[in-house]
Amino acid sequence: MKVIAINGSPRKEGNTRLLLEAVLKPLAEAGWETELVQIGGKNIHGCRACFKCWETQDKRCVFGKDAFNDVFEKVLSADAVILGSPTYFADVTAEMKAFMDRAGFVAMANGCLLAGKIGAAVVAVRRGGATHVFDTMNHLFQISQMVLPGSTYWNMAYGLEPGKVAEDAEGLNNMAHLGQAIDWLGTAIRNAPPYPVRKSREG
Repeated sequence: MKVIAINGSPRKEGNTRLLLEAVLKPLAEAGWETELVQIGGKNIHGCRACFKCWETQDKRCVFGKDAFNDVFEKVLSADAVILGSPTYFADVTAEMKAFMDRAGFVAMANGCLLAGKIGAAVVAVRRGGATHVFDTMNHLFQISQMVLPGSTYWNMAYGLEPGKVAEDAEGLNNMAHLGQAIDWLGTAIRNAPPYPVRKSREG
């Protein structure tokens, strides 16, 4: 099975990456193919609501000169998707929001491409606002008919300077358990009947 983790932090080696790697570790140990993709700090613009993806239905955004389509192609090939973001004014980074808006819309336009995949959100935070960041990413999963694993707490850890979250033992324990939960859920889904996809806008 394959899992992709998407880092929405412009700090390539910052706290968000550390948390994502902590989630991926038990999955790699369980035999999953793992990949961590950096979108924070890259050129990725928001959805322009042109509805061209509903016309073309080729599983791509028609604006193909930025990073979106390459990353979304990786998402489509994965069984599980982990989104990670630091807390910027109590929400996700601009890059993460841009990616989410386009991913959700292109997926819906092409028959709910994300349905049945596992989705998990991970948040790095200095002090406050992490729950809102967590909710923002989970909203994409829920409207896309994805399956969300629980863990020992909401998936967040505390620290400002790069590497500081390594001192949050409870947060890191949560990340390790989240990886184990994704592995368990992935095994269950693999042995289950096909997910009952319902296309959007059917009324």
